[in-house]
Amino acid sequence: MKITLTAASPEFSSPVDPRFGRCPYFIFIDPETMDFEAIENPHLASSSGAGIQSAQFVAEKGTKAVLTGSCGPNAFQTLQAAGVEVIIGVTGTVQEAVEQYKSGRFQATSQSNVPSHFGMGGSGAMNPGFGMGGGMGGGMGRGMGRGMGRGMGRGMGYMPAPQAPKVPLPESAQPQMPPEEEMNYLKQQAELLKKQMENITKKIEELEKKNT
Repeated sequence: MKITLTAASPEFSSPVDPRFGRCPYFIFIDPETMDFEAIENPHLASSSGAGIQSAQFVAEKGTKAVLTGSCGPNAFQTLQAAGVEVIIGVTGTVQEAVEQYKSGRFQATSQSNVPSHFGMGGSGAMNPGFGMGGGMGGGMGRGMGRGMGRGMGRGMGYMPAPQAPKVPLPESAQPQMPPEEEMNYLKQQAELLKKQMENITKKIEELEKKNT
C-alpha cells in the first residue's frame, strides 16, 4: 500500500506543502515499512491544468490516498475517479502526517476545499517563490506564489522572476477561503518561509567561510 504527501522539499522531515497541484514535491510512502520516494512535481510550472495533471501523475503511481493541505475541485474529481482517497487540512511534517495517518486520525474528505487555480497568486500568474520584494522570486501574490523548495536546490531562488503582464483582480474578485482554512494555510506558509530563511542563512554562512 502506498500513500502520497505533498511536500516543500524531498526530505522526510519536510513540512507538508498546503497545495496539491503546485506543490514542489510528492513523497510516496509505504506506511508499513516507511520506505519512501520523493519526486519533484513535474507539473509545478504548468500554465494551466496543474491540479488535474498532478492528480493523474499521483494516481498512476498506484497511491491509495493523498495527504495535503488543500485540494481544488478539478484535482479532487480526478483523484476520486481514480479511486484515490483525498485527505485535506494536513499540517506539520511529512513524518508526523504519516504517523497520524497510521493511527487513524485522518478521514477522507468528500469534496474539495479551495477554488480552482488556488495557489497561483491574485493575478492568476504563477510566482516562482514567496518573493521578498524583487529579489526572492517575484512577489507574494494572493496565493503566496508557487511556494518554496524548488528554488532552494536551484541556486536558492535569488533571480527575480519576470512579472506577468496581467492586471491583478480586485480584492472582491479573488477566490475567498473560510477564515479558519485561510489561517491554517497562512500558518503553513509561514513555516515554509521560516525553513527557507534558515536554509538561506546557512548558505550565506557557508559562502562567507569560503571567502575568508
